[in-house]
Amino acid sequence: MVNQAATGAITKARVRLTPWTLAAIALALVFLAPILAVFAAATGDSGGLWDHLFRTVFPRYVANTLTLMAGVGCVSLLFGVTTAWVVHRYRFPGKAILEWMLILPLAVPTYLIAYTYTDFLEYAGPLQQSLRDIFGWQNARDYWFPEIRSMEGASLVLGAVLYPYVYMMARTAFLLTPAALFEAGMLANRNLFFRVAIPLARPAIVAGLALVLMETISEFGAVEYFAIETITLGIFNVWLGMNSLPAAAQIASVSTLFVVVLLCIELLARSRRQFTNTSRKTTTLATSRVDGLGAAACVAICMTPVTVGFLVPAGILLGFILQGHSLQFGDAVLSASLHSIALASAVAVFVIVSSAFLGLVAHYEGGTPLKRLTALASIGYAFPGTILAIGVITVGGAIDDGIAAIIENTFEIPYEGWLTGGIGLVAIACTVRFQAVGYGAITTGLQRLPPNMMNASRVLGRSFMQSLRDVILPLLRLPLITGGLLVFVDVMKELPMTLLLRPFNYETLATYVYQFAKDELLEEAALPALFIVLVGVLPVIAMNAILRRIARQEPPPAG
Repeated sequence: MVNQAATGAITKARVRLTPWTLAAIALALVFLAPILAVFAAATGDSGGLWDHLFRTVFPRYVANTLTLMAGVGCVSLLFGVTTAWVVHRYRFPGKAILEWMLILPLAVPTYLIAYTYTDFLEYAGPLQQSLRDIFGWQNARDYWFPEIRSMEGASLVLGAVLYPYVYMMARTAFLLTPAALFEAGMLANRNLFFRVAIPLARPAIVAGLALVLMETISEFGAVEYFAIETITLGIFNVWLGMNSLPAAAQIASVSTLFVVVLLCIELLARSRRQFTNTSRKTTTLATSRVDGLGAAACVAICMTPVTVGFLVPAGILLGFILQGHSLQFGDAVLSASLHSIALASAVAVFVIVSSAFLGLVAHYEGGTPLKRLTALASIGYAFPGTILAIGVITVGGAIDDGIAAIIENTFEIPYEGWLTGGIGLVAIACTVRFQAVGYGAITTGLQRLPPNMMNASRVLGRSFMQSLRDVILPLLRLPLITGGLLVFVDVMKELPMTLLLRPFNYETLATYVYQFAKDELLEEAALPALFIVLVGVLPVIAMNAILRRIARQEPPPAG
């Protein structure tokens, strides 16, 4: 006989093949197809180009990528962990405002901060001109000034806008650490920050750092503008510059090793969440009141990353507008704005609907294998946009070839490749890339629901669809809205995939600003650039509200 526990375990491990689970499996495979297609494209003939690249430039791509990751990681850790501890441990004037402002740099696209700082700090920029006027210097030989277009400059500007990932993870971990553990450290006369807070929050900090490093690997606009040859820029140059998709796919396949390592680090960090206690009965550490020089030091620590990552770039863009540049909201800007809003809205809807479907079916209808498959289908965010673009264009081209063969052979009607020639390919690529955002939001919401709600609804006679519509989805309204806002802003900022996959004469705000900035005409595109930043503030407000709710130890509203 097989005991009931064993039978229950087997049932839980299996996937019940219902129409819901079959549809979820099919959708998950669709999201995995572009990633698998990258490896398929890498098997093509590159005409010996890969061997030449591996002997010449590929080692430089790898070295630059690792160096940039190290620099950005250090800046992000310095800004993120210190500010998270200051706002958690101390009470000082302006703390409530700074808690919100510390997430604002996340609204600034990385390529925009690179453009604005270069314009402000270069030799012909206002800062160096002012210094020459004040001190009477005649040319660059009379003084030394740091070069912003360098590895160090790129590390600073990228770290200044990516550190909020570390800040939010570290602050949440500090908030969920029971006060009793800090009190034990006090009794043992230990340093609370280095000996208690950091060790307990280390898994969360590492998870946030992994997200920062994934974004660094994916970066295109800033490194291209700073002329830093990373793996992502190399893929872009080989694909478009050398017109070799197989060689680009081969570089992308090797670069996935970086992604796999970072994913393993993040999963390892998440698997050690037992360091924190998420119970509502947990009492957090009481804040200490600081005044005078102590309060000034706290404000200075918090204002430094906010100033570098948000106030300066936003102020530079606003200054261009106030000087009379970029005041005309012409047809080109209007068209780019409408394209961006339409694309971001469509992708946000696609991501939330698909992630909600996958998450709900896997949670309530599927077993462990389906949960793992749906989680695997959301790893697109970990891959650079250039890599996903290769996979999407490969899959889209194969589908178009199949449709063309059927239509032309059956109906003798010419087919021009609707999928690869339209904006639909960009929407698909963005949906695959940002699926993780929506899936993370829905799974987080599901974890906070009572486990028997679905069973109770089914016992009362409702079907699976009725239970989702009437009971589960209303309780997931907040995470769904938050996830949709995050996806909307991410798509508004998206640059490399849009550049690679967009149709001819199709511009978004990101590509429009990129074209001007690349030609050293950023001030002419200051208004659309500032619009991208302002739109990015919306999810920042939502994320700050969630963090404040965690700080008060309150669950999100049910609906």
